[in-house]
Amino acid sequence: GHIAVKITDPYPPGLFDGYFQDPDATAKSFRHGWYYTGDTATRDGDGYIWFVGRSDDIISSAGYRISPFEVESALVEHPAVMESAVVGKPDDLRGEIVKAYVVLAAGHEGSDELTVEIQDFVKNLTAPYKYPREIEYREALPKTISGKIRRVELRAEAEG
Repeated sequence: GHIAVKITDPYPPGLFDGYFQDPDATAKSFRHGWYYTGDTATRDGDGYIWFVGRSDDIISSAGYRISPFEVESALVEHPAVMESAVVGKPDDLRGEIVKAYVVLAAGHEGSDELTVEIQDFVKNLTAPYKYPREIEYREALPKTISGKIRRVELRAEAEG
């Protein structure tokens, strides 16, 4: 579900009170006495809460909610993968499919055979429905000044 912080009196320390000059974003995030962080989590059978990812990054494919972080973590375990980023790509049948952008390690070249090998590798590390149905090989991934991958840019590319 969505992670939210209850607004109390006194106001929670460290919690901002709205987005600068953006009343629509503020109204969307602050509702019914709660601040919705934009993050998603799950709770396991023992009551532990596990961070899944940013809500806008979660991929919804054929009724499944897929964390890009989990797929990226599996991808970089493959010896040919140096770096990866995963986004949802619109799909008429599934809603979205998992699309991976992959930077290969030195000595590896992208090929259809390598794509199938990486897909099978991810299927074995995660649930089979989480594997990237499309893999695009790149020299580099777009990043922010602080070094974070610019998923919004990759998502826009995937949406075509």
